Amino acid sequence: MRRMVAETRLHPADLILPAFVREGISGPAPINAMPGVVQHTRDTLRKAAAEAVAAGVGGIMLFGLPLVKDAVGSQGTDPDGILQKAIRDVRAEVGDDLVVMSDLCLDEYTDHGHCGVLDSQGRVDNDATLERYAEMARVQADAGVHVVGPSGMMDGQVRVIRQALDAAGHQDVSILAYTAKYASAFYGPFREAVNSSLKGDRKTYQQDPANARESLRELALDLAEGADMVMVKPALPYLDILRQVADAVDVPVAAYQISGEYATVEAAAANGWIDRDAAIMETLLGIRRAGAGMILTYWATEVAGWLRGR
Repeated sequence: MRRMVAETRLHPADLILPAFVREGISGPAPINAMPGVVQHTRDTLRKAAAEAVAAGVGGIMLFGLPLVKDAVGSQGTDPDGILQKAIRDVRAEVGDDLVVMSDLCLDEYTDHGHCGVLDSQGRVDNDATLERYAEMARVQADAGVHVVGPSGMMDGQVRVIRQALDAAGHQDVSILAYTAKYASAFYGPFREAVNSSLKGDRKTYQQDPANARESLRELALDLAEGADMVMVKPALPYLDILRQVADAVDVPVAAYQISGEYATVEAAAANGWIDRDAAIMETLLGIRRAGAGMILTYWATEVAGWLRGR
């Protein structure tokens, strides 16, 4: 009876798998703070993508981890950089059976760990960063990505990326805008996952957890600049923001269940404090109920398998 009258349902196609691919490793490297998640080799990434397709997962979001970093994140715009290679690998493996998405940000590639280029005083230079994002969009699109996900929260990033894609003949590449990305304490495990070089924080360009109306202003700007889809990140601490965004738009809405959310459930379950599988489903249903049509979650393939078996 509960199943028949349920108001909110999850489907495998609602789920997007974030995946990390690391240059220069011979086997998958476990991420200590995220049990069950690894930094992939190119070969194991292809296998993970194929498994996601078999489970019915809707998409995969790729993050590249280079061997060499520098001040401007050169590897992020190298056509032969690790992320561009990974995009080509996954497209060769699964074609169009999985929506291939890519993180469009410099933080994985810069030796200072920030999402943009720094000026002479060590501050993130918004406009100089936009030039780098435009080039990143072009090389990722050339590699075959379906959707780019600009996550740096620079002012004007969606407009610049849309113009760059269109000028390069990539009108069909979509933009998933990180519209409301908060300066959250829950990003901690992700720093390990991407071998982050960051010292300090990103409070000058990510949003204040105390603010809600600010997200709606960001939303209006992203839509005016050409965003095809919008996202709220993190998910669970910002379900109220997610609900407001979903109510305000007629474009697809995503939410990212981030590393700290994942690690919290896994750690509590490992200590026997909660029922792991039930907690996973409850968190995902809560995100879906709050208005997300798509959910980025590290449990995507596992949960998709559960859903297909029901």
